[in-house]
Amino acid sequence: MSHPFFDRLAAGPLLVDGAMGTMLYAAGASLDEAFDLLTLTQPDLVHAIHRAYLEAGADIIETNSFGANRLKLEPFGAAGRVREVNRKAVRLAREAREISGRPALVAGSMGPLGRTMTPFGTLEPAVARRVFREQVDALLEGGVDLFLIETIGNLSEMEQAILAVQEATDLPVIASMTFAEDGQTIGGNTPEQVVGRLREMGVAVVGANCSVGPQRLLPVVESMVHCLQGEPGATLPVSCMPNAGWPAHVAGRVIYPSSAEYFAEFARRAADAGVRVVGGCCGTTPAHTAAMREALDAWSASRGLPCSRNGAAARREKARRKPAALDIDLVAAEGPTKLQEKLARGEFAVAVEIDPPKGLNPAKALDGARLLQAAGVDLINVADSPMARVRMSALTLCYLIQHQVGVETILHLTTRDRSLMGLQSELLGAHAVGVRNILALTGDPPSLGDYPESSAVYDVDSVGLIRVLGRLNAGQDSAGASIGRPAGFAVACAVDPTRQDLALEAERLRAKLEAGAQVVMTQPIFDPETWWRFLEVFGADRLPAPVMAGILPLQSTRHAEFLHNEVPG
Repeated sequence: MSHPFFDRLAAGPLLVDGAMGTMLYAAGASLDEAFDLLTLTQPDLVHAIHRAYLEAGADIIETNSFGANRLKLEPFGAAGRVREVNRKAVRLAREAREISGRPALVAGSMGPLGRTMTPFGTLEPAVARRVFREQVDALLEGGVDLFLIETIGNLSEMEQAILAVQEATDLPVIASMTFAEDGQTIGGNTPEQVVGRLREMGVAVVGANCSVGPQRLLPVVESMVHCLQGEPGATLPVSCMPNAGWPAHVAGRVIYPSSAEYFAEFARRAADAGVRVVGGCCGTTPAHTAAMREALDAWSASRGLPCSRNGAAARREKARRKPAALDIDLVAAEGPTKLQEKLARGEFAVAVEIDPPKGLNPAKALDGARLLQAAGVDLINVADSPMARVRMSALTLCYLIQHQVGVETILHLTTRDRSLMGLQSELLGAHAVGVRNILALTGDPPSLGDYPESSAVYDVDSVGLIRVLGRLNAGQDSAGASIGRPAGFAVACAVDPTRQDLALEAERLRAKLEAGAQVVMTQPIFDPETWWRFLEVFGADRLPAPVMAGILPLQSTRHAEFLHNEVPG
């Protein structure tokens, strides 16, 4: 049965992420604690490290489960939490992958048991296999794509780990032994002996990791490649994931000397040697991964092989292309919006409101947007089914205006028709297509419109929506789950200085500003005294946020009579 791992491997070298433990240690974790348990106690940290490696261009990320077996967890009183730790480790890696949008594979990391196998120790093979099997089952429940059994120096222990996986699943196994400076395992096995035995066991990849740096580990894997090349029909791929040199203790911290640039050169040399799975072990960071990504992409490009879609080089190449009609990576805007820039500079911003069409054709609205562009407006704000009447999606029209006309928009977003989940989904979609100026509104109740029988949702009001936007701008949804990185929404709120109850309106505005509103947009003002009266009730000479005053040009005498006699305010 085909597996995505083999398909990708056939296309060129794959890049595995770097050290999880190094990153946890750099973030303040103690060497005296079980890093695997941080999956439960500091999931956001583990999640962020996965995202950093994905952003750096890793094709494969490893779960934070290297020591999450019963024997390793026992000294920490967590022997009974094997299933919990491993399942959560997979979940964090998968969530990070989903948020990143990158097509990486999640490898279930399994390390040594920490006990010596018989005949030199007391750990019986059958016991070792049961311990490994418990971890395998938990990783499978979590949903790993493959297994990476790593940093094991005893061939007998590696055999039991592989058998534990093969008893439970046919997912690919990368079997990576650790070798000492003399080029042999601690059990005295040569690279050739390791290859011979592990090929018999049917692993997907055989390789070496940890213990030493690139200079000492490359000859080991070169021996593996040479051994396999000498065997007719042998196609077993080889992996190599060295440490970032030999660690030193500096000012009470463990420091690894090898630079990212050095690892870029290692990746090129490894690929030249025939290694097909490349990565880093202790001491390597996302910077090392990013450097290797660029090196491997350059290596692949020079040989006419497809480059990874994960790397920084690929993103730069994409940025140089002319945007297609809908290129999500390019559409997702970065930096401040035009509205934010103008207001930050203290400049006057002019925005004009357009209602979406009542039917399927947006042409008239787009023509109107072009006229406004020619007139010199800075922004176009798009209403969200005003007066509770069905119209085209405001977000859709915002997207069309921005990408067919070229004018930045302000999206009116009401809480009337959307649950809390739906609001966040809409906002994530808006951000992805570059619509980042949001006017948070509660919305007119359905009873005022054409569908009085329609149910209003109102999980939150405009104040709650502003808080949601604030959480997204901090990189989290309302439940505290990461969205990958901070969003960049400009958050606007509305105020009506013509209301009968100005005290209530002032109280609502305070709540909106305290919730995080950055811009205040008023309902139409026909007399400046109206605004001064509101400020007096509000209790300030000016608001703590920029104000965009609403102006409604009168079209005719009848229009003026209608507003005066039939519209409140």
